[in-house]
Amino acid sequence: MKITPLDISDVLLIEPMVFEDGRGFLFESFNLNKFKEITSLDVSFVQDNHTKSFNGVLRGLHYQTPPHAQGKIVRVIQGEVFDVAVDIRKSSPTFGKYVTQILSAENKKQIWIPEGFAHGFLTLSEHSELLYKITAPYCKDYEKSIHWNDPLIDIHWPKTDNLIISDKDRLAKNINDVDF
Repeated sequence: MKITPLDISDVLLIEPMVFEDGRGFLFESFNLNKFKEITSLDVSFVQDNHTKSFNGVLRGLHYQTPPHAQGKIVRVIQGEVFDVAVDIRKSSPTFGKYVTQILSAENKKQIWIPEGFAHGFLTLSEHSELLYKITAPYCKDYEKSIHWNDPLIDIHWPKTDNLIISDKDRLAKNINDVDF
């Protein structure tokens, strides 16, 4: 397992060691002991989520507020997405900044997104399936969203025409109204 900090160093790119031959492949998608050893983070995952989205579906930017804030590891098991993590920690020097990665079933890259970040993605392939390992259970009363196209964040999405967005995400607040 190779772990690399991204431009916002609290967000980590995780690249598993993949063993591939004519039969297919095998890789360890997560190992808590190795993760703790490499990152010095003491995390505990309490929930796994699985989502399927079609081409042009944009989900996010989602987060949960304390005491139910979530850290998460995100990976794609089918298709390809443009994945985004936005720093929403108002006291952080990188508040309002974001990092992106292309995650796909083919590249097998994963991202660690700590508490204090909003997360979203855009499906680039015909469809995508994502798995999330989450450090706090979903709690509807603490769920929040930031508008995907907030001009103060200015995410450079690879596509903005004909997006499929939920009503909840269309009505999301901008980053200045973040409650974290």
